Amino acid sequence: MPTTILILGAGKSATILIEYLQQKAVENNWYILLADGDENVAIKKWNNAQNGHAIGIDILDTTKRHDLISSSTVVISMLPAFLHTLVAEDCLLLGKSLFTASYVEEGMKKIQNQIQEKGLLFLCEMGLDPGIDHMSAMELIHRIQNQGGKITSFASHCGGLIAPESDNNPWHYKISWNPRNIILAGKSGAIYLKNGKEVSIPYTQLFQGYPILNIDEIAPLTYYPNRNSLDYIQTYSLEGIQNFVRTTLRPVDFCAGWNAIVQLKLTDEASFQLQEGTTIQQWFQNHLRAHSLEDKYDHLIQDPTLFSLLQFIDFKNDTIIPFTLTNSAHSTNNASILQWILEEKWKLEPSDKDMIIMQHQVEYSLQNETHSIESSFVLKGIDAIHTAMASTVGLPLAISVCAYLKGEITCTGLHIPTLPEIYEPVLKVLKEEGIVFTETHHIQLNLI
Repeated sequence: MPTTILILGAGKSATILIEYLQQKAVENNWYILLADGDENVAIKKWNNAQNGHAIGIDILDTTKRHDLISSSTVVISMLPAFLHTLVAEDCLLLGKSLFTASYVEEGMKKIQNQIQEKGLLFLCEMGLDPGIDHMSAMELIHRIQNQGGKITSFASHCGGLIAPESDNNPWHYKISWNPRNIILAGKSGAIYLKNGKEVSIPYTQLFQGYPILNIDEIAPLTYYPNRNSLDYIQTYSLEGIQNFVRTTLRPVDFCAGWNAIVQLKLTDEASFQLQEGTTIQQWFQNHLRAHSLEDKYDHLIQDPTLFSLLQFIDFKNDTIIPFTLTNSAHSTNNASILQWILEEKWKLEPSDKDMIIMQHQVEYSLQNETHSIESSFVLKGIDAIHTAMASTVGLPLAISVCAYLKGEITCTGLHIPTLPEIYEPVLKVLKEEGIVFTETHHIQLNLI
């Protein structure tokens, strides 16, 4: 049987991954099966390429899923995160290695010993953030530690943004990835380390007042901390560090506006009945009234910036909310309605370019000196299909699969890309693809 790569999922983030692997399949005489819940989407993404074909699949159909996985050499899951464990269990049963850009699911952790025993590789967090952030951070951390440096502070910032030439709304933002994740970002709050102490920020305060980050030729940005940064201190071998945080970059006005959205409880996922024919304005007014938020809204829009941001979303619109947003019981939630509104308001136009920015800020001591490094990359997309987001999520995953099939990555077990064996070959090819980090260094002599 020829070497066969099974790609499950053909959504927005899979575009560059598919195109890259199509090229490599021809070069290496590999075969690709591209499967998606929507057969038409899969066929369109495959675009009559050589060395493979596209099919539709109901991923919950156990027999068909097993047949597809059985016929493959390696599996790439670009499915929603909650389906990864389902695929992982099949890959374990059928003896296939698995690659994904998503966080390690709890279900995978439960089977990690069996993955190792079977000599398989399950490589997760192999996208942008998580993914490129891990690899570039570990390359930097290992380099400093190998020189004898002691790292005292680490901050990693990453954001999927809109390129300046396509920035034409007051939020300075458009959607280039999973819109649901954007709406629900930060729901669990955040925990990070500052001056040796844990700092916990609840969701209701997450988007309030963080420092300005200046990157050359980019408008000033701010950030909010991600989830539980502390989980990665041990992963990065930085025990004893004084400051450690991982964050998401956003335009300053975006965070101000999103804080208002959160205060108005517009990201709530509590279900309620939606009457057929309800307009956006009626929903919004009913929501404010039901939660006694009229005064808060009136206060917020006294701020000119917030007035402009909320006016752009246009909560006074008389467009009818589609009944397709409800379930069989005709219930929905604010988060779903807000997502539907913003997918249109923040839509990438065909010629729009998105932009990815990542920066690591590291401080360390070495030979009675304090060193600081800023390591950054900026990448712009080509258009609304060939986005920087699709490149930075898809390329690391595709490159790692190629390295595995060529025998350059030989480790087994459940991993994220923190080992040199994994990150070195991937970063090398990413550099060839234009994802290049530049560094600035500063040294301060410690006076005794």
